[in-house]
Amino acid sequence: MSETKSEPLFSKKNKELITSPLNKTNPVTIQILGICSALAVTVQMDNALVMGFAVMAVTALGNVVISAMRNLIPSRIRIIVQLVVAAFLVICVDQILKAYVYDVSKQLSVFVGLIITNCILMGRFEAFALGNKPWPSFLDGIGNGLGYSMILVIVALFKEVIGSGTITLPGIGKLSIIPESVYQFGYENNGLMLLPPSSLVIVAMIIWFQRAKNPDLIEA
Repeated sequence: MSETKSEPLFSKKNKELITSPLNKTNPVTIQILGICSALAVTVQMDNALVMGFAVMAVTALGNVVISAMRNLIPSRIRIIVQLVVAAFLVICVDQILKAYVYDVSKQLSVFVGLIITNCILMGRFEAFALGNKPWPSFLDGIGNGLGYSMILVIVALFKEVIGSGTITLPGIGKLSIIPESVYQFGYENNGLMLLPPSSLVIVAMIIWFQRAKNPDLIEA
């Protein structure tokens, strides 16, 4: 992709770098990237929120670093350089999570470290940051991180509410969503929603809804 010309920081084109991944170029539902973590870390809302923040931070900062170095990186070793940048940022984010949200970090386990090989991260480095200036690259990273986070949050919302009747937020804990009177009436939590296959069903429903609202995506 060719470099962008000098333009306002929040021009229409730059705004689309943030808004487009929320819908028509969503990395999970359109590009089908980052599916593994969407299945594994969406049992509770706090896990989804923290994982989404981690991916967004690494993608945005990594895009800036790769963009700033794009004219200095030899083509034959660009993947190695990208992996080194990703690894450094992931280690930093992992240490921050352990310092401030240790319980969530422990639950996420190896999935934070696996951000290094997340297809969204490497895809944005290769497809965007290597051909654009730092500011658009930063916005592209934020947009794709938000698009990824949005899907994780939606999946986690359905899974935790239907599966446990609660919402778990970082620093707050579990909040009861379904009133006790509903349980007394005979309602029971659906434990199947806490299993990974339910994430596939929810993601599939999101894809169906998204393509129903945007028929032009069917040909994409």
